[in-house]
Amino acid sequence: MALSIAFSAPTTHVCCSQNSTISSPTLLKNFKFPRFWPWQKVKVGPLSVSPMGFGTWAWGNQVLWGYQESMDSELQQTFNLAVENGINLFDTADSYGTGKLNGQSEKLLGKFIRELEGKKQVQDNIVIATKFAAYPWRLRPNQFVDACKLSLDRMQLDHIGIGQLHWSTANYAPLQERALWDGLVAMYEKGLVRAVGVSNYGPKQLLKIYDYLKERGVPLCSAQVQFSLLSMGKNQMEIKEICDSLDIRLISYSPLGLGMLTGKYTSSNLPRGPRGFLFRQILPGLEPLLNSLKEIAQKRRKSIPQVAINWCICKGTIPIPGVKSVKQAEENLGALGWQLTSDELLQLEYAALESPRKMIQNIFQTRQVTLLFGWIEIS
Repeated sequence: MALSIAFSAPTTHVCCSQNSTISSPTLLKNFKFPRFWPWQKVKVGPLSVSPMGFGTWAWGNQVLWGYQESMDSELQQTFNLAVENGINLFDTADSYGTGKLNGQSEKLLGKFIRELEGKKQVQDNIVIATKFAAYPWRLRPNQFVDACKLSLDRMQLDHIGIGQLHWSTANYAPLQERALWDGLVAMYEKGLVRAVGVSNYGPKQLLKIYDYLKERGVPLCSAQVQFSLLSMGKNQMEIKEICDSLDIRLISYSPLGLGMLTGKYTSSNLPRGPRGFLFRQILPGLEPLLNSLKEIAQKRRKSIPQVAINWCICKGTIPIPGVKSVKQAEENLGALGWQLTSDELLQLEYAALESPRKMIQNIFQTRQVTLLFGWIEIS
């Protein structure tokens, strides 16, 4: 499913009274070109969403991302900036949040949406994609439906845009899998979610759940998977081919490889916490890829993260880079409104293949058994 988005130079349209003039320097100074035009939105089932969404894994995660409640004010500014620039897709999960902060990401999203005062049309246009954890105690369909209702309560919403199964249990609890699928069907039939999707599904399980949901009259609209220049292996490309052929929208999480594709880190400058361990193993082998990203970024007058995210968009996916600051949001927004050329895409992909180290895939993706960190909150 390729994105047919033509990023042409925008033309300014001004609504003004007969006594005003569009040539006023003051007016022109205050005008902002949109990052993309309304017709450049993409379809996820019945929903129209921005070509890029934002992920909120960090909103409540103290262990990996150092969340503190004092950050909430900037998180709200970050959310508002995104909405003002046309972003209407926000990804979260009922497991996002550490310890007593479990569900904090959903709570904050709901609060920020409600506090968009006087902007009901904008509020109604926001699409929340939340993921429901396949906890071992969720053994019956009604327990999955209850999980959806709890998410709605946390966000104080009437319905969720995309309800997603966070991971498959086929690797370790295959008998639980059917109950989870039936739970997705039930929440869709009850009108609790407008569309359903999956996350961390490998090719075989993706085909199985697609067929099962189709038999039940429920379209599978999205598949969320780790997809980036660091995660473009055989499984990822097979998943993308399946999505393209079955009209499933691929949502790419970790488009910046947890930060490895930002160009901000080196072997002597690693992030704190568990990410530092992973970066130490992979960064030394990324020189060909990072050099190509830097070369194209300089030529384009873009940043390295913007080039990496744009690659995901050009591959027909919806990237959902995580944001926890206004600065990050502003930079990520710069990935919109332009396209890499076919030569640039090939250059990046060749460099990625030349880089000997690749991103370790999520342990919850079916057919994947490599241990990453051992954290429970995923993507």
